Amino acid sequence: MRLTQGIITAAVLLLAGTLSGCQSETAGPQVASAEAGGEEHSEEAAGHDHGGWWCTEHGVPEEECAQCQTSLAAEFKAKGDWCDEHDRPESQCFKCHPENFEAFAARYEAKFGERPPQPEE
Repeated sequence: MRLTQGIITAAVLLLAGTLSGCQSETAGPQVASAEAGGEEHSEEAAGHDHGGWWCTEHGVPEEECAQCQTSLAAEFKAKGDWCDEHDRPESQCFKCHPENFEAFAARYEAKFGERPPQPEE
């Protein structure tokens, strides 16, 4: 009898822990949190969570963000897609080409049904 109660208690605690771990503190789409300042940073930048789908700091999907994933920079440079002035892919340089943000924003809207946050940089 005690063994059965122990198993049931363990199962309830495991289920409760699993369910609470799946809930986010904030509602809405998963986005990477931003780090203020605009300094260059590596993939391990403190305060910038790269686990979300969207990079709020740079306004592109996280897996395509060459500013967060510096290993992507060489690929963009090899394709001739690089803004030397702002040290980012030309296709992601919203300083030179603000209109480029709209293509990324459309992808965000298709996925989440709302406008993305404006890039911080």
